[in-house]
Amino acid sequence: MIPFIIQLLIAHFIGDFVLQPTKWIQDRNIKKIKSGYLYLHILVHSVLLLIVLKFNQSYFPGIVFIAITHYLIDLSKSYLTKTVNTRKLFFLDQSAHLAILLLVANYYFRHPIELFEINDNNVLLLILGLVLTGPVASIVIGILTSKWDLNTIKGNDQTLTDAGKYIGILERLFVFLFIITGHWDGIGFLLAAKSVFRFGDLSNANDRKLTEYILIGTLLSFAIASLIGLSYNYVHQIIN
Repeated sequence: MIPFIIQLLIAHFIGDFVLQPTKWIQDRNIKKIKSGYLYLHILVHSVLLLIVLKFNQSYFPGIVFIAITHYLIDLSKSYLTKTVNTRKLFFLDQSAHLAILLLVANYYFRHPIELFEINDNNVLLLILGLVLTGPVASIVIGILTSKWDLNTIKGNDQTLTDAGKYIGILERLFVFLFIITGHWDGIGFLLAAKSVFRFGDLSNANDRKLTEYILIGTLLSFAIASLIGLSYNYVHQIIN
């Protein structure tokens, strides 16, 4: 059952976090049920599910069910954006999607069908870990820190476009890889190196808010990457 759930999760997180541009979300929030991007998003999810489940016809009813419920959840979210807190709505939305995936997985394993052979469960688990550590974690951290306006905090400081985003992705990937390979000392080295490079920025800025913002982002980034890495090791032991 675990490999099956991993495949569903891979399709979900790639569809929701990697292959869903911001403009699609904005268009959906404005046009609601009339948004063409909403239907394109559901199509992307359906195709991803077909791919990860290798077009096995036995799973078509489950794929249709996931697609329909995903549509209803996302549509409901678009109508609640102005009345429900963004962070709360994000986690409610993702919890609902994940509950549907678990429901589908539970159905198929209560009513067994002939499952296809999975070449390497470890590869699937690694793909899921990398997707979670990179783009998924970036969006989660962005949602969690959205209560602070970074432009106001930084003032007129100029930075490279999306530099913080990509630095965060790289540092989490390093933490994830350090953990799954058992090199915990590498995390300490990475944290120390980042502190050295950031020290000049923080001292020059002389701004406590910026210091606190960077510290919160860094700790969230390392905590999420560590949690994903530890979860990877735990699931890896179970399936092997």
